[in-house]
Amino acid sequence: MIYLELFLTFFKIGLFTFGGGASMIPIIQQEVVSNGWLTEEQLLQYIAISESTPGPIAINMATFIGSTQGGVLGSLLATLGVVLPSFIIILLIAAVFKRFAQYKGVQTVLKTIRPIVVGMIIAAGAYMVVTAIGIQSFYSMSFDLLSIIITAILAVIMVVYKLIFKKHIPVIAFILVAAGVGLVTYVIGG
Repeated sequence: MIYLELFLTFFKIGLFTFGGGASMIPIIQQEVVSNGWLTEEQLLQYIAISESTPGPIAINMATFIGSTQGGVLGSLLATLGVVLPSFIIILLIAAVFKRFAQYKGVQTVLKTIRPIVVGMIIAAGAYMVVTAIGIQSFYSMSFDLLSIIITAILAVIMVVYKLIFKKHIPVIAFILVAAGVGLVTYVIGG
Protein backbone atom coordinates (compact mmCIF):
# COMPACT_ATOMS: atom_id res chain seq x y z
CA MET A 1 0.00 0.00 0.00
CA ILE A 2 1.54 3.28 -1.15
CA TYR A 3 0.33 5.30 1.85
CA LEU A 4 2.09 3.12 4.40
CA GLU A 5 5.18 2.98 2.18
CA LEU A 6 5.29 6.78 1.89
CA PHE A 7 4.89 7.24 5.65
CA LEU A 8 7.52 4.66 6.57
CA THR A 9 10.02 5.82 3.95
CA PHE A 10 9.85 9.44 5.05
CA PHE A 11 9.74 8.43 8.73
CA LYS A 12 13.03 6.58 8.16
CA ILE A 13 14.46 9.63 6.35
CA GLY A 14 13.41 11.87 9.23
CA LEU A 15 14.70 9.46 11.85
CA PHE A 16 18.17 8.81 10.43
CA THR A 17 19.12 12.24 9.11
CA PHE A 18 20.85 14.87 11.21
CA GLY A 19 21.58 18.47 10.29
CA GLY A 20 18.48 19.71 8.54
CA GLY A 21 16.98 19.51 5.10
CA ALA A 22 20.09 19.80 2.95
CA SER A 23 21.68 16.82 4.67
CA MET A 24 18.53 14.79 3.90
CA ILE A 25 18.93 15.13 0.14
CA PRO A 26 21.27 12.13 -0.34
CA ILE A 27 18.95 9.87 1.66
CA ILE A 28 15.85 11.22 -0.09
CA GLN A 29 17.61 10.62 -3.42
CA GLN A 30 18.45 7.03 -2.53
CA GLU A 31 14.98 6.18 -1.24
CA VAL A 32 12.90 7.99 -3.85
CA VAL A 33 14.88 6.84 -6.88
CA SER A 34 15.21 3.24 -5.64
CA ASN A 35 11.42 3.09 -5.08
CA GLY A 36 10.91 4.36 -8.63
CA TRP A 37 8.91 7.36 -7.48
CA LEU A 38 11.11 9.87 -9.35
CA THR A 39 13.98 9.81 -11.81
CA GLU A 40 17.26 11.57 -11.01
CA GLU A 41 16.25 14.49 -13.27
CA GLN A 42 12.80 14.80 -11.69
CA LEU A 43 14.39 14.71 -8.24
CA LEU A 44 16.66 17.61 -9.15
CA GLN A 45 13.63 19.58 -10.31
CA TYR A 46 11.83 18.81 -7.04
CA ILE A 47 14.89 19.93 -5.08
CA ALA A 48 14.91 23.22 -6.99
CA ILE A 49 11.19 23.74 -6.38
CA SER A 50 11.52 22.77 -2.71
CA GLU A 51 14.39 25.23 -2.23
CA SER A 52 12.44 28.00 -3.96
CA THR A 53 9.21 27.63 -2.00
CA PRO A 54 8.69 28.75 1.58
CA GLY A 55 9.36 26.20 4.29
CA PRO A 56 11.99 23.58 5.07
CA ILE A 57 13.25 21.64 2.05
CA ALA A 58 12.67 18.21 3.60
CA ILE A 59 9.03 18.97 4.37
CA ASN A 60 8.50 20.45 0.92
CA MET A 61 10.13 17.43 -0.72
CA ALA A 62 8.03 15.00 1.32
CA THR A 63 4.87 16.92 0.46
CA PHE A 64 5.66 17.09 -3.27
CA ILE A 65 6.74 13.45 -3.56
CA GLY A 66 3.83 12.22 -1.43
CA SER A 67 1.45 14.17 -3.63
CA THR A 68 2.80 12.62 -6.84
CA GLN A 69 2.49 9.12 -5.43
CA GLY A 70 -0.67 9.29 -3.34
CA GLY A 71 -2.46 12.59 -3.85
CA VAL A 72 -3.44 14.71 -0.87
CA LEU A 73 -3.41 11.81 1.58
CA GLY A 74 0.00 10.73 0.29
CA SER A 75 1.39 14.22 0.78
CA LEU A 76 -0.01 14.41 4.31
CA LEU A 77 1.41 11.01 5.30
CA ALA A 78 4.84 11.65 3.75
CA THR A 79 5.01 15.04 5.47
CA LEU A 80 3.91 13.55 8.79
CA GLY A 81 6.48 10.78 8.35
CA VAL A 82 9.40 13.16 7.84
CA VAL A 83 8.35 15.50 10.68
CA LEU A 84 7.31 13.01 13.36
CA PRO A 85 10.79 11.67 14.26
CA SER A 86 12.17 15.17 14.80
CA PHE A 87 9.13 16.12 16.85
CA ILE A 88 9.47 13.09 19.11
CA ILE A 89 13.26 13.41 19.43
CA ILE A 90 13.16 17.13 20.25
CA LEU A 91 10.51 16.51 22.90
CA LEU A 92 12.74 13.89 24.51
CA ILE A 93 15.84 16.06 24.24
CA ALA A 94 14.06 19.07 25.69
CA ALA A 95 12.95 16.98 28.63
CA VAL A 96 16.44 15.73 29.50
CA PHE A 97 18.96 18.05 27.81
CA LYS A 98 19.56 20.37 30.75
CA ARG A 99 20.41 17.40 32.94
CA PHE A 100 22.80 15.76 30.47
CA ALA A 101 24.33 18.67 28.51
CA GLN A 102 27.23 19.08 30.91
CA TYR A 103 28.43 15.48 30.50
CA LYS A 104 31.56 15.07 28.43
CA GLY A 105 30.13 12.10 26.50
CA VAL A 106 27.13 14.13 25.32
CA GLN A 107 29.39 17.00 24.27
CA THR A 108 31.64 14.55 22.40
CA VAL A 109 28.69 13.05 20.50
CA LEU A 110 27.47 16.52 19.49
CA LYS A 111 30.96 17.53 18.33
CA THR A 112 31.30 14.26 16.40
CA ILE A 113 28.00 14.75 14.55
CA ARG A 114 28.96 18.24 13.35
CA PRO A 115 31.54 17.22 10.68
CA ILE A 116 29.27 14.41 9.50
CA VAL A 117 26.50 16.92 8.88
CA VAL A 118 28.88 19.23 7.03
CA GLY A 119 30.00 16.32 4.85
CA MET A 120 26.40 15.39 4.04
CA ILE A 121 25.59 18.97 3.07
CA ILE A 122 28.70 19.15 0.85
CA ALA A 123 27.70 15.83 -0.77
CA ALA A 124 24.20 17.12 -1.43
CA GLY A 125 25.58 20.32 -2.97
CA ALA A 126 28.03 18.39 -5.14
CA TYR A 127 25.25 16.07 -6.27
CA MET A 128 23.03 19.01 -7.26
CA VAL A 129 25.86 20.74 -9.16
CA VAL A 130 26.90 17.60 -11.03
CA THR A 131 23.31 16.71 -11.90
CA ALA A 132 22.46 20.29 -12.89
CA ILE A 133 25.23 20.44 -15.47
CA GLY A 134 24.09 17.17 -16.99
CA ILE A 135 26.36 14.47 -15.61
CA GLN A 136 24.15 11.46 -14.88
CA SER A 137 27.03 9.09 -14.16
CA PHE A 138 30.76 8.82 -14.76
CA TYR A 139 30.03 6.54 -17.70
CA SER A 140 27.71 8.95 -19.52
CA MET A 141 29.14 12.43 -19.19
CA SER A 142 26.93 14.53 -21.40
CA PHE A 143 26.91 18.14 -20.32
CA ASP A 144 23.91 20.46 -20.42
CA LEU A 145 25.48 23.56 -21.95
CA LEU A 146 22.58 25.83 -20.99
CA SER A 147 22.86 24.79 -17.34
CA ILE A 148 26.59 25.50 -17.38
CA ILE A 149 25.93 28.93 -18.96
CA ILE A 150 23.27 29.74 -16.34
CA THR A 151 25.60 28.66 -13.53
CA ALA A 152 28.41 30.82 -14.93
CA ILE A 153 26.13 33.84 -15.39
CA LEU A 154 24.80 33.52 -11.83
CA ALA A 155 28.32 33.17 -10.43
CA VAL A 156 29.37 36.34 -12.26
CA ILE A 157 26.30 38.18 -10.96
CA MET A 158 27.13 37.13 -7.38
CA VAL A 159 30.76 38.25 -7.67
CA VAL A 160 29.93 41.57 -9.36
CA TYR A 161 27.24 42.34 -6.77
CA LYS A 162 29.67 41.56 -3.95
CA LEU A 163 32.36 43.79 -5.50
CA ILE A 164 30.01 46.70 -6.11
CA PHE A 165 27.93 46.64 -2.92
CA LYS A 166 30.45 44.96 -0.56
CA LYS A 167 27.83 42.49 0.66
CA HIS A 168 26.13 39.32 -0.51
CA ILE A 169 23.16 39.58 -2.83
CA PRO A 170 19.90 39.16 -0.88
CA VAL A 171 18.62 35.59 -1.19
CA ILE A 172 15.14 36.52 -2.43
CA ALA A 173 16.59 38.86 -5.03
CA PHE A 174 19.03 36.16 -6.13
CA ILE A 175 16.24 33.59 -6.52
CA LEU A 176 14.34 36.06 -8.71
CA VAL A 177 17.47 36.87 -10.74
CA ALA A 178 18.21 33.14 -11.15
CA ALA A 179 14.65 32.48 -12.32
CA GLY A 180 14.92 35.37 -14.80
CA VAL A 181 18.30 34.22 -16.11
CA GLY A 182 17.00 30.67 -16.46
CA LEU A 183 13.89 31.73 -18.32
CA VAL A 184 15.78 34.03 -20.66
CA THR A 185 18.51 31.46 -21.31
CA TYR A 186 16.09 28.65 -22.07
CA VAL A 187 13.86 30.87 -24.23
CA ILE A 188 16.86 32.09 -26.24
CA GLY A 189 18.52 28.68 -26.23
CA GLY A 190 15.41 26.93 -27.45
